[in-house]
Amino acid sequence: MTHPSFASTWAPLRQSGVSLADQLSEHFSQRIRNHGLRAGMRLPSVRAMAEEAGLSRFTVVQAYDRLVAQGLVQSRRGAGFYVCPPAAVAAPPAAAAGALAPGAAFDTPFLLRSMFREGAPPDMPGGAGLLPPAWLDHGMVSAAVRSVGRSVGRSLLSYGVPQGFRALRQQIASVLQAQDVPAHPDHHLMTVSGVTHGLDLIVRSVVQPGDTVLVEDPGWFLIFGRLAALGARVVGVPRLADGPDVQALARLAETHRPKLFIVNTAVHNPTGHTLSAGIAYEVLRIAERHDFLLVEDDTYADFHPGAPVRLAALDRLNRVLLVGGYSKTLAASLRVAYVAGAPALIEKLVDVKLLGGLTTPELGEQVVCRILVEGQYRRHVERLRARVDQARDQCLKTLQAMGCSIAHESHAGMFVWVDCGVDTEALARQAAAQGVLFAPGVLFSPRQAPSSHLRVAVSMVDNRHGWEVLENLLRQERKNRRLKS
Repeated sequence: MTHPSFASTWAPLRQSGVSLADQLSEHFSQRIRNHGLRAGMRLPSVRAMAEEAGLSRFTVVQAYDRLVAQGLVQSRRGAGFYVCPPAAVAAPPAAAAGALAPGAAFDTPFLLRSMFREGAPPDMPGGAGLLPPAWLDHGMVSAAVRSVGRSVGRSLLSYGVPQGFRALRQQIASVLQAQDVPAHPDHHLMTVSGVTHGLDLIVRSVVQPGDTVLVEDPGWFLIFGRLAALGARVVGVPRLADGPDVQALARLAETHRPKLFIVNTAVHNPTGHTLSAGIAYEVLRIAERHDFLLVEDDTYADFHPGAPVRLAALDRLNRVLLVGGYSKTLAASLRVAYVAGAPALIEKLVDVKLLGGLTTPELGEQVVCRILVEGQYRRHVERLRARVDQARDQCLKTLQAMGCSIAHESHAGMFVWVDCGVDTEALARQAAAQGVLFAPGVLFSPRQAPSSHLRVAVSMVDNRHGWEVLENLLRQERKNRRLKS
């Protein structure tokens, strides 16, 4: 069944900022959704619609193709375009945002699902681990995207090269060399889709079931689960203000004969502390004596004022693999990062990368490269660091006013690590039910030990609701604790 003439019910607005194809597809979309066009009805032919509305056939085809992409219209070869029947699959009932099932643990999967759930506000307070988009430079990133789109031509339609976009590797190499890390773009570097991807490649390449991997305690919780899934034995090394406890590291290395040690040197997550030169040398001596690799997670290094002490610089990339990226400082959607290491290790990692997902997307790599080449990144990071530092200082004062304590105040980074004096897993559970996401200390322990520590993201600085929720919960938890005692 074909609908009669449409010329009397729709006409293009040629001076509008909306394209003619969008106008036409929106017109039919509204008619279909309002049941003005029923399932099975045939749309006017491309030629008839073009003549009737005074449009080109190409414009009509564009509009019809958009309706097909929305699932509203079906194309039948040789017969035309027909309205589809309404979708019969009902959406499952949505769980309340932040809701935890009764008795369920506030664990890493819950935190990650909450951080990245569809519809989550970009300024969600608490433990999200991302900076608000308003703090980043949207104009700089958008301009780089447009510039790459205009200039690169058909290369974006192809797979990239296994090691990653070479011009980006050259830029990264020049930055690392200026910081005394001897990284050659062709021999010591590869690109990955985010720091998490780089760490995953290293772990899958080096660790076998039953191997021991040392991590920091507290440390980044995501890697704990990944290691356990591979059958590794995860052993925590206490983290102090100036780096890992080297006496404990030496004992654990002697006892467990680890395969590798994953460590934050610059701007540790969650404490914000940075490795001292003396501790760095001792960590390298212990690694050499017990023959294990060091994986240096450099995720937050750009928030450090000046060049930090790096194991990769001291070791000259012999037994150290350095992993860094740009998602925290440029855009979370730019999953662009790198691994620097010895040539034999990089070659092995590239092979694992290819087997797991072929090459990394070159579009994002070219965007990051364009920003680095044009010299904007350094100035952007300086502005961002100043804003983060100011927000962190304000958060520290607010938390201390609430009775939280900080054993060793950090001087860099996106987080504040505070002792609340109560079980923060219970606190985080209650906060989540009120739409505020915190990361309790239990997540940062490889032993999942109960903790009174809480990681607070500095992005919460201006969120009055988040502070009110935290203050009320702290007051109630402390009251309950006094009553029990």
